[in-house]
Amino acid sequence: MLIIYCCQLELHDSLYYATREIGRLYETEPVIHNYALCYALGLVDSKIYSTTVVEKHSYRYFCPEQVPKYEEHLTPLNEQGIYLTPSFAVNYTATLNTWKYANNNYHVEMEKTQKNIPSFGRAKEIAPESRFEFFVISQKQLKLPKWIRLGKWMSKCELTIQEVSKIKLKTGDFTFPHLLNPLDVMFTHQVVSYDVVNMPPVSLIQNVSICQGQYYEFDNPNKTEKLRLPAKMQYRFKA
Repeated sequence: MLIIYCCQLELHDSLYYATREIGRLYETEPVIHNYALCYALGLVDSKIYSTTVVEKHSYRYFCPEQVPKYEEHLTPLNEQGIYLTPSFAVNYTATLNTWKYANNNYHVEMEKTQKNIPSFGRAKEIAPESRFEFFVISQKQLKLPKWIRLGKWMSKCELTIQEVSKIKLKTGDFTFPHLLNPLDVMFTHQVVSYDVVNMPPVSLIQNVSICQGQYYEFDNPNKTEKLRLPAKMQYRFKA
């Protein structure tokens, strides 16, 4: 059984994370990585196996150490037949916030100083009421949460889910206009051309042209034309 969900996210708070840092400007690209979506939707709330102990952590609100474990956390989703695409902006607006801070070395090193030198930075955030869209491919029915949190400020987002219909598996040349993770798609498909969206931990691609590859064709609930989504995508990682 194959199920594809078309999911839309609407921001109820401003969304911030540093896609890129340009001097004192910290910019948020209107893109949500598929790794981040897995954590936000609670799909990574599973057992973590190590050589000595078996622990269970919720990575939705707390991370016990600042060491990425994407391969360890996301590989179980391959075994369950669950895959999420990155999320692209349907419509969005950005806000620019300036923050200031003072030199407080004397608090840390107990230095005497007569100077109080202020500094500043700017954060470009995605404004509330912006909407994003992504797709979930699953081999079973999923019960996804209605509300999730994203970004550095744990911004509140509302999730709307629609199950797509008339799914057909086809082979041929096709183009997928939205975002994909190149590690997940290039292993099984011959990618001819694409545009790059630079962001950590893995840059994404969009407007992807694929030669003689398998794809799922279905009616997009939010648009009139059919959509062709690459088939057999799984989470893959660099050696």
